[in-house]
Amino acid sequence: MTNHWVDMKNANLIIVMGGNAAEAHPVGFRWAMEAKIHNGAKLIVIDPRFTRTASVADFYTPIRSGTDIAFLSGVLLYLLTNNKFNREYVEAYTNASLIVREDFGFEDGLFSGYDADKRKYDKTSWNYELDEKGFAKRDTTLTHPRCVWNLLKHHVSRYTPDVVADICGTPKADFLKVCEYIAETSVHDKTASFLYALGWTQHSVGAQNIRTMAMIQLLLGNMGMAGGGVNALRGHSNIQGLTDLGLLSQSLTGYMTLPSEKQTDLQSYLTANTPTPLREGQVNYWSNYPKFFVSLMKAFYGDKATAENSWGFDWLPKWDKGYDVLQYFEMMNQGKVNGYFCQGFNPVASFPNKNKVVASLSKLKFLVTIDPLNTETATFWQNHGEQNDVDTASIQTEVFRLPSTCFAEENGSIVNSGRWLQWHWKGQDAPGEALNDGEILAGIFLRLRKMYAEEGGACPEQVLNMSWNYSTPHNPSPEEVAMESNGKALADIIDPVTGDVLAKKGNQLGTFAHLRDDGTTSSGCWIFAGSWTPDGNQMARRDNADPSGLGNTLGWAWAWPLNRRILYNRASADPQGKPWDPKRQLLSYANGKWVGADIPDYSTAPPGSDVGPFIMQPEGMGRLFAMDKLAEGPFPEHYEPFETPLGTNPLHPNVVSNPAARVFKGDMEAMGKKDKFPYVGTTYRLTEHFHYWTKHALLNAIAQPEQFVEIGEKLAGKLGIAQGDTVKVSSNRGYIKAKAVVTKRIRTLNVHGQEVDTIGIPIHWGYEGVAKKGFIANTLTPFVGDANTQTPEFKAFLVNVEKV
Repeated sequence: MTNHWVDMKNANLIIVMGGNAAEAHPVGFRWAMEAKIHNGAKLIVIDPRFTRTASVADFYTPIRSGTDIAFLSGVLLYLLTNNKFNREYVEAYTNASLIVREDFGFEDGLFSGYDADKRKYDKTSWNYELDEKGFAKRDTTLTHPRCVWNLLKHHVSRYTPDVVADICGTPKADFLKVCEYIAETSVHDKTASFLYALGWTQHSVGAQNIRTMAMIQLLLGNMGMAGGGVNALRGHSNIQGLTDLGLLSQSLTGYMTLPSEKQTDLQSYLTANTPTPLREGQVNYWSNYPKFFVSLMKAFYGDKATAENSWGFDWLPKWDKGYDVLQYFEMMNQGKVNGYFCQGFNPVASFPNKNKVVASLSKLKFLVTIDPLNTETATFWQNHGEQNDVDTASIQTEVFRLPSTCFAEENGSIVNSGRWLQWHWKGQDAPGEALNDGEILAGIFLRLRKMYAEEGGACPEQVLNMSWNYSTPHNPSPEEVAMESNGKALADIIDPVTGDVLAKKGNQLGTFAHLRDDGTTSSGCWIFAGSWTPDGNQMARRDNADPSGLGNTLGWAWAWPLNRRILYNRASADPQGKPWDPKRQLLSYANGKWVGADIPDYSTAPPGSDVGPFIMQPEGMGRLFAMDKLAEGPFPEHYEPFETPLGTNPLHPNVVSNPAARVFKGDMEAMGKKDKFPYVGTTYRLTEHFHYWTKHALLNAIAQPEQFVEIGEKLAGKLGIAQGDTVKVSSNRGYIKAKAVVTKRIRTLNVHGQEVDTIGIPIHWGYEGVAKKGFIANTLTPFVGDANTQTPEFKAFLVNVEKV
């Protein structure tokens, strides 16, 4: 989230799309209801199903799963055509006026630079035209044919209301009604908040779904505003922390990246990741990348990381293909992987094409699962009949189960959707043999290091040089790890201008502004700097005072970065420093600095300067044109799901699905076609269950005891399926059996001259736990991922359904 849960109360309009907050986030959704009840906000829901969120909405309309970009691009066109955007904001704070290179183009579904053999773009042409100083050329009149503004208008011109209705199945009148609601918030004194969840991310175009919504918020002037922003509803409590701490395979902490095999030394790596300003005088905060990186390496390797050995750069792994989980299981399936440590993850249940996942695990020499509960992954080798029919005798994988604790059995912090780090305290000792994850990992690491020291081995430096200075090495305390993540001064940190001591040697750092690239600071995660200062654990604070009334309770816990609650909050005021809406005033300028109801997201540049508020971008502007950041294009484009009920893409039949998405040859060939699988399948969650864990809890199993699928009344009538019948839902990868719930909640949609029906498939059952044994929903889903994140396409795939 750029904003936070409580801030939703400030919105005038809440759009829930790609999520079902009332059901999947019932506690947080109270703030949306707060806006509706006490702020007069309107709530609209766009979803393939009529959900519990839709039941309390002011307006609901259906959409075909996998067509959100077409819908949102239509909204962009409506706003542009009807002059319903915040012109002052757009001209001052977005890159609308910057000029794009002459060789950039888009034709027949492809942007310039596409290599069909590699399924990859050369993004060279996706850049600004630069002047002799290396700054982006600009046309503030917005008349240049290659300025972003005109390229955007041309790109979305195809997404007319008729085209949107044709692709999405949304009635044209409904689409226009949504546009009218959204357009009302283009004025200075109204904001809209988009809420989305896995219904947007779990697509082969997931990142672009979110990007399209962000572009709408930029046009409306809602970024940086109270009640505005881009708000992801995280699937469970520490998913935000997972990405913050760099647990994705190509990431380092604080959204830094691992070096690639092309970055052969420290300088080439830093050059590739440290941008130069694209407009004169901009903050360009990622120019501090070397400070963040060197401080991280000092946290990793301590005194062993020196300037002479490039701070241990050579000890980091270098990626080539990108070892995301899709790639890893593909390699496993090819017999290229011997072992797999699976910590807090249940890929048999939560990863696409369950049968491929099981076959891949069967080729390992060993599998280690670290989890508080037994999982389908830990017992993948067992034959559970139809639910998991395997030849146990032929599987040679040795499986080790290491029981771990859950969050309530240890101290620590959890990072919520709003970037709040909230400290929690242990409520109960762990049962049986369970150890906390830190103790398990420390035990493995220390034993490996002892073996390396005594016996040697490949790549010893990474293991032998690792810093491990915890007071209890075999069981590092959460407090020590949190302090390490924050970082400390390894020498006195001196202000180069005043000569003052900013941080004394050995002290915790109070801000990432004190980080240095000369080895005098360490920080395990630069965005967490300030969470544990010389004044103690800021995450444990519990002061909910709210003097502004906007919900920015700065004394409650701690939010990254620097306790800022609303990102890009300088954009809440115009270039002269006047709030766009005085009722939502976040900042004001006084005594040479910005102050107010939030921690300023800005430099000391005074009102009237040309320093842009989007300080993480080298041009200081919000990007309507994304340059080279996304894999499939600088503008969003509608691509069909890899399994499309249309069999074509109405916009460009030669490029049906995302041309840069993560997909492997064998899996491409395994895609189903609409002649055998005529219906759209989509997965989702229920309030009564939490992922795959609560099927182990008796009360949850009583509340939702048995697997079911939802089928619309019209389709059920056509197939002779009645409420409570057992049905078989199949895809080109396998089948599941479940009870049929025949419902009005899912409509038959008219799409591109044909009827399209959707089957709703809750995910929570499997063959472990106390609930009635069920099938893994992801038996049905295709092994394909988003081009940027590799998130699998769980929300739009083809199935058939028949009465058993």
